[in-house]
Amino acid sequence: MDLFAHRGVSAHFPENTKAAFYAASKLPIAGIELDVHVTADGELVVIHDETIDRTSNGSGYVKDFTLQQLRAYDYGSWFAAQFQGESIPTLGEVLELFVATHHRINIELKTDVFPYEGIEALVLKEIATHQMTERVIISSFNHESLQTVYQMAPYIETAALFAEVLVDFTTYTATIPANAIHVSLPTAFRKPIATALEREATVRVYTVNDVKYAKQLQQLGIQALFTDDPEAILDGINKD
Repeated sequence: MDLFAHRGVSAHFPENTKAAFYAASKLPIAGIELDVHVTADGELVVIHDETIDRTSNGSGYVKDFTLQQLRAYDYGSWFAAQFQGESIPTLGEVLELFVATHHRINIELKTDVFPYEGIEALVLKEIATHQMTERVIISSFNHESLQTVYQMAPYIETAALFAEVLVDFTTYTATIPANAIHVSLPTAFRKPIATALEREATVRVYTVNDVKYAKQLQQLGIQALFTDDPEAILDGINKD
């Protein structure tokens, strides 16, 4: 079963920072997951929330700042004093860390609140620049974004994110179309997921930080997990 470091190794490093991704780049895992928003001057930055309030010493919406303005804030000390001075990374800077590794990169387009006009083209350009077309997965809760990606680059793997259970995942995702289904941990044990797996769908589950659940999902035939603590999950799975 493949493991993806969720927002980097976010159990031990400030999420979505170069420190968290650098740590992940050294691990024998399948890949990483990150989130992208667009700045006021059209730059792609890696951060989960629409605002910088939770993960920096600043306040306000990402979309209202230029990259230079966002760089004025500290994105590490909220997590621990040793990470003071961590900067908000651009998508390009994170991809740079993985150019020479084997890891896959799951890029989540955070277009479910603000549409960020043109984000899909910007992301595809960055992927092409770093020659990572074969290694990326683009996911989103906004399935219109996935349709846009498919229209522009049908060769890129896409994954539809779901917080709730659908009665029929595979028929729905075929209409987007999307190559994979990313579902939340509680819903992964429900019958529609088993049906999707029977139909040979690719199913990945977020966010799994308990070894017990990881083992159960592995037994179900789930192909991959997103976890904040990939080393702990890896150790737990390999113990038996």
